[in-house]
Amino acid sequence: MRAHHFSKFDPGENKKSSFEKLLDIFVQLLTYTSGDVAESLSWLTELDKEYKLSDDEYGMGDFIEDLKDKGYIDQNNEKGTFEITPKTEQGIRKKSLEEIFGKLKKSKQGNHQTFKPGGGDEINSETRPFQFGDTLEQIDFTESIRNAQINHGVESFRMHEDDLAIRETDFKSQTSTVLMIDISHSMILYGEDRITPAKKVAMALSELITTKYPKDTLDIVVFGNDAWTVEIKDLPYLQVGPYHTNTVAGLNLAMDILRRRKNPNKQIFMITDGKPTCLKIGGRYYKNSFGVDRRILNRCMNLAAQCKKLKIPITTFMIASDPYLQKFVTEFTETNNGKAFFASLDKLGAFIFKDFESGKRKTVY
Repeated sequence: MRAHHFSKFDPGENKKSSFEKLLDIFVQLLTYTSGDVAESLSWLTELDKEYKLSDDEYGMGDFIEDLKDKGYIDQNNEKGTFEITPKTEQGIRKKSLEEIFGKLKKSKQGNHQTFKPGGGDEINSETRPFQFGDTLEQIDFTESIRNAQINHGVESFRMHEDDLAIRETDFKSQTSTVLMIDISHSMILYGEDRITPAKKVAMALSELITTKYPKDTLDIVVFGNDAWTVEIKDLPYLQVGPYHTNTVAGLNLAMDILRRRKNPNKQIFMITDGKPTCLKIGGRYYKNSFGVDRRILNRCMNLAAQCKKLKIPITTFMIASDPYLQKFVTEFTETNNGKAFFASLDKLGAFIFKDFESGKRKTVY
């Protein structure tokens, strides 16, 4: 008996070449393997064996050669290994942006605009009559001439003050954001990969800001026993370490970065799955993984209060559901007057992007 295999029809699928189909999967695998080309190609080969991703006309060997020819990977002759190129790093960020932000396209997206018209750099479609104090640059001469012709006729041209029309501009706010990512060991414990979704969100957010909001700034801070910044280009290689969770170090570094930013709008996004368990006191680490340590908690609360005084809201994305952790996050959020989301891994990107976009729709005085 002859069998037929039916699959979901995807009108865009047939437009992709064999290389493009394999490249989509390869880019996803690079995120999971922290940029390890050899491991990603090994996984892809196993997937090809299982699901027949390639065919007799275009095999895995052809794909690897195309990756080299098209500039996606380079061979390190000294180490005898393959490495991804800046072209691939950007491709991973774009793929993350499409995967996370693409789901939100149906919603009305802002463009960092406030609801208050005024002296800004984005012209809107509304005009109004001239008022004392309006500048010459605000006059819409095309509309003003049209008003003059309607009011006084076209044969003898005259223009009065009542004919002048003002074109409003919207003030576009600039925002400095620090994204804090927990890279403590708990981010991969209990058989759940929490660091990969966090990396994807960071890459997508960086791609959105650099392409759509170039006047904004985004800094990435990772924290374990200590805290340090990472470049956007280094995000695909980010890995969890054998660390405790020094939230205090992460917040201190984030605050130091934002103090140097001149933008009036500043915010901190923090992705974490656990409680703070570590402090650095002098040259030693103070650690306690058993419950919420009051000494560590007090330091966190002090920093939350300081951020509130500096008008730096902290939005915490907790990817864990333990009741005592939720209690800590609630207390931390109330101290800062910020926000908290208890997000599942598959909804993390949507939560962050909606909050990032909605945070720009506010009046700036």
